[in-house]
Amino acid sequence: MRICSILVLLAGLWLTPSAMAAIDVYEFDSPKQEEVFHELTRELRCPKCQNQDIGDSDAELAKDLRDKTYVMLQEGKSKDDVVEYMVARYGNFILYKPPVMASTLILWVSPVIVIVLGLLMVFARARKKTRDNADSDLSAEEKERLANLLNKDKEN
Repeated sequence: MRICSILVLLAGLWLTPSAMAAIDVYEFDSPKQEEVFHELTRELRCPKCQNQDIGDSDAELAKDLRDKTYVMLQEGKSKDDVVEYMVARYGNFILYKPPVMASTLILWVSPVIVIVLGLLMVFARARKKTRDNADSDLSAEEKERLANLLNKDKEN
């Protein structure tokens, strides 16, 4: 009975998807072509995963994009040709570093604007605080009156 249970368990482990996971193997004509392929798979974002490049993603779409990249490089296409194809198909979102255009300008400028506004607010508050402290300086007459009031409280 135990041997049967062990065999069933081993068969179940053997049939699990993780045990059957395949590793992509690509053969290149030259080391330069392989280098370009790896650069592209690091520079292109997986549209499904969004925070992973197509080289790191396990999504089926990322695998398809890796395969398409490989095929295009085997056809003699350049790195720019592959990027143009991917952008035409998936938009600038597929690029980790989108180009500076009117539509992406907010992505490039907004961090600077936020930092500048934050610094302006800090300086404005600091200036207001020093101005409030300067306004609270008492005249000689007011200081004398305050001293008299404080002395009066000490006597009682």
